[in-house]
Amino acid sequence: MFYVKTVPTLTRAGSDITFKRFLCSRSRLRSSVTSTSVSQREQRDDSSRGPAEHASAGEGSSGCPGQPGAGRICVDFDRSQEAYKSKDSLELLRSLVVFKLCSYDFLVDKNKEIMELGQKILGQRGFNQFMKMTFYGQFVAGENYQAIKPLIRKNQAFGVGAVLDYSVEEDITQEEAERKEIHSHVSAAETESIGEGHRERKQKAHEPSGDRRGGVTGGRMYFYADEAKCDQHMEIFIKCIKTSGGSSMDGFSAIKMTALGRPQFLLQFSEVLMKWRRFFSFLASQQGKDGLEALEQKLELKQLQEFLTKLGAKGDFYGWFTGREETSSGTIDMLDWNSLIDDRTKISDLLVAPNIELGELEPLLKEFTIEEERQMKRILQRMDVLAKHAVENDVRLMVDAEQTYFQPAINRLTLEMQRIYNRDKPVIFNTYQCYLKDAYDNVTMDVELSRREGWHFAAKLVRGAYMYQERERAEEIGYEDPINPDYESTNRMYHRCLDYVLDEIALKRNANVMVASHNEDSVKHTLRRMNELGLLPTENKVYFGQLLGMCDQISFPLGQAGFPVYKYVPYGPVNEVMPYLSRRAQENRGFMKGAQKERELLWKELKRRLTSGELLHRPMY
Repeated sequence: MFYVKTVPTLTRAGSDITFKRFLCSRSRLRSSVTSTSVSQREQRDDSSRGPAEHASAGEGSSGCPGQPGAGRICVDFDRSQEAYKSKDSLELLRSLVVFKLCSYDFLVDKNKEIMELGQKILGQRGFNQFMKMTFYGQFVAGENYQAIKPLIRKNQAFGVGAVLDYSVEEDITQEEAERKEIHSHVSAAETESIGEGHRERKQKAHEPSGDRRGGVTGGRMYFYADEAKCDQHMEIFIKCIKTSGGSSMDGFSAIKMTALGRPQFLLQFSEVLMKWRRFFSFLASQQGKDGLEALEQKLELKQLQEFLTKLGAKGDFYGWFTGREETSSGTIDMLDWNSLIDDRTKISDLLVAPNIELGELEPLLKEFTIEEERQMKRILQRMDVLAKHAVENDVRLMVDAEQTYFQPAINRLTLEMQRIYNRDKPVIFNTYQCYLKDAYDNVTMDVELSRREGWHFAAKLVRGAYMYQERERAEEIGYEDPINPDYESTNRMYHRCLDYVLDEIALKRNANVMVASHNEDSVKHTLRRMNELGLLPTENKVYFGQLLGMCDQISFPLGQAGFPVYKYVPYGPVNEVMPYLSRRAQENRGFMKGAQKERELLWKELKRRLTSGELLHRPMY
């Protein structure tokens, strides 16, 4: 199924055409959203700004401006009593204490050392109890399937669902993480056959991206050991899916692609996909089509064939595309171009791209061996197993986004699963990071692909969790920063992608989106657009998502108003989720410096209960 026929290197024809323009386009494709002026202020993650900081002028606290009309639903995010009626007073006090502690840089920077000291002083049992009363209790649902049920049931009673994530991970040093990461970039065959000097050079080539945890605060990390370890990760995800199905209706379960296969394969496949995409953009520029949106760039087939023949290509591009019913117009777009990779076993002579150093065309998949095809097949097989379990348990799979150098492959493999399992309803959700310059192109192309092939587009929109790491890597290796220049341009990108999907939902009712954001302004924007487009919360086309223990003043009013809203719910034993809690503390440091409104609402509700004699309030459900 995935066998690749190797073809000889194509020699350049008698043409003096250079690839300098293609060289310049090695950086990412043109951004769809540009800042009117590049701010000197560093962009921060979505969670680092509070809702009050971004509230739109004139909107007040409701999700729609002005007076609500017929059929319009508005949500008030300033009513502390409604926002926190699912919490007892001790929970409110815990939130205030934890958020305040997370705002102290010293405590956050030294959190691992402080936790280790706490374990020595209190002992493991005492330390576990202390964590359950503070940080663990705030951000983690419980240790196991049985322990998380009460919280999930309580949240459901107040209109909030769950995206389950078993957050256990290896707690290892940075040096050990880098060693494992580098080891994963050397295949078993290479380890057996190459000399020590070659292996050392290969490791050094990958050392700049060593520990993938560096600069990341929003997502857990998996390190490749072997295929058996990937199978263990799959079994963990299966348990999470079954837990979600057994504890909630219409639940979600989060998975990471790097847990299911070798990261080096994802890196290599991503490079192939991006090289193919950049080649299309280069060809479009030769036909005067540069400067257009990705889907608006269309290549004239006759010109394409003539140009590629001059470059030395031997394949019959014109004959291949004109023989297909869907490309009978004489032009092709990016999606048609990408389809060549789907049919790579039949038309390997068409899959050529410039070799920048040699100045000639060469097979695109010359490094993509039978072993890489096997790795792809194994990842897809594991994904298929997870998808089948999701369907059986009436659970939807949320494929998390990861670093940009893995993401093209992750997107592609996720699309393969969506083509199969999203035919009748949305089962597989892909994640789009809107701090990336090419986020809009990615969203629009995938929506169009779902239209053409007749399956449900399903997406989670986030701002992103890998900004600092991405920028450091771009500077070290020497390519264009893939991240938008400032927070404002990311905000525009987020709303632009969101508006496009909402318009698609209103037009076709065949798309779904989760607005995964702690930004109150983005939530208000979504509610306003839903009102404008006549999208009802009962249609279950637009979902909202926030992390457990954060932004309850957004989640619970939405749930009580009838909107599908979910908490991202981590669970696992105390000592095994410590790395997760460490990152959550780092994330909250930035978040709490801007989230003045949430603290004010927590204090407001505590004072109200104190003065009204409701300090012993117990949630009724």
